[in-house]
Amino acid sequence: MIYRNALIILSISAVPLSAWAGDCKQLPTAAALAAHLAAAPTHGGEAGGLFHGTLMWAAVVNRDGEVCAAVTSTSDPTQVWPGSQAIAKAKAYTANAFSLDGLALSTARLYTFTQPGHSLWSLGQSNLSDPDEQVAPDAKSKTRIAAGLIFFGGGVPLYAAGQVIGGLGISGDTSCTDHEIAKRVRDLADMNPPGGMLVDDISYSGSDGASVFTHPLCLNTWRNGALIGEEAPAVGY
Repeated sequence: MIYRNALIILSISAVPLSAWAGDCKQLPTAAALAAHLAAAPTHGGEAGGLFHGTLMWAAVVNRDGEVCAAVTSTSDPTQVWPGSQAIAKAKAYTANAFSLDGLALSTARLYTFTQPGHSLWSLGQSNLSDPDEQVAPDAKSKTRIAAGLIFFGGGVPLYAAGQVIGGLGISGDTSCTDHEIAKRVRDLADMNPPGGMLVDDISYSGSDGASVFTHPLCLNTWRNGALIGEEAPAVGY
């Protein structure tokens, strides 16, 4: 029986990775992503943050984690934080990497799990980003594995016909505003999870009570068109 089970395990393991491969066909093109990104700041009310969601990098990866599109919300990409390119790609990779058909897990919902003393502390060391994957702001995106893990707001999984097919990452403002724009872009693209647009929404301790999914407030924090509050000032230093 043990020998037979071993054969079964080996036969399953021998399934080529290409059998599970994703592609970019069902995901937004760069042009569509840019259009959704431009519409997102006014899709559902105030987005908050420093720039109200108007200065953003957006990246989309397929189920294999390959970058399918990466764009900025401005005609001059150098006027969006250069560091946000890598962050957007990592958020897209993270949301895709830890979501399933039956579990939509935004990067915002991973925040508490990955803090020191919690059960997923050091998860960020498991899939490190490669600097060679980044490109000049006005260059064409590479179609390679994005990698890198981010555990604050701005990454959401993408769905088609009830199945997760990739991830979307947004960066360029506060992490709270990044999440607002990400879920709006996903909604505009009609790629929400089976549970709807808000099934993996950001949760704040100040208004929702403490939980394992809690995310800190940011500067000028808005959620779904309602003002939530402000990040607490530093104390003790």
